[in-house]
Amino acid sequence: MLIDTHCHLDFPDFAAERDDIVARAHAAGVKQMITISTRVRKFPEILAIAETYPSVFCSVGTHPHNADEELDITVAELVALSRHPRVVAIGEAGLDYFYDNAPRDAQATGLRNHIAAARETGLPLVIHSRSADDDMAALLTEETGKGAFPFLLHCFSSGPDLARVGVELGGYVSFSGILTFPKSEEIREIAKTVPPERMLVETDAPYLAPKPFRGKRNEPAYVAHTAAVLAETIGVSTDDIARITTENAFRIFSKMPRV
Repeated sequence: MLIDTHCHLDFPDFAAERDDIVARAHAAGVKQMITISTRVRKFPEILAIAETYPSVFCSVGTHPHNADEELDITVAELVALSRHPRVVAIGEAGLDYFYDNAPRDAQATGLRNHIAAARETGLPLVIHSRSADDDMAALLTEETGKGAFPFLLHCFSSGPDLARVGVELGGYVSFSGILTFPKSEEIREIAKTVPPERMLVETDAPYLAPKPFRGKRNEPAYVAHTAAVLAETIGVSTDDIARITTENAFRIFSKMPRV
């Protein structure tokens, strides 16, 4: 059994065949999926998907690309929306300096608001971090000093220092199809340093399809290929990596029922 801890089933890429995509995930051994919010104002669409499929859960939050659009959404609102039984996480929120689609101060403010919601609810914060390693490490360290909160570094593509700081602060590291790319030697080396009990796998579908599907639309079923490469990278069997990452997913997404 595998869990795709991060996908975007609400995206238009999936609208015409969502039933088939969920069925293919189940056939590939992916028994549960978490579809991740990028805009709180579109949360009803996310929630409707999670309510339609028993194997799909969701988060609530604002992607850093959209941070400046939703700074008016309060911590209390995030907390209230997260009480729905299908919501198992806060986010995704974070810092993205690669695209800088939103002002950096808005991204940081949004991230701090999401951290406060994660701290209050005990739900894990799904963190997006790209080209912002130093600021992310500093912000997480500062905020953890105010009170611990559960979090994971999703779709990890950062450097070894951020992975180390994340783990030291109690966080998890989630690997996507990027891990399988031929030029991702550094990410595979970082994976070897992450304690097995802090590893997760995801697709970030419809993006970043792993080998042998690179360049095509990604979907939750393909997380099995990322898991296989992670297993090879750290020297365990595919059965072991499935057991390890699934147990980790149930631990951090503790609101999600075990199957």
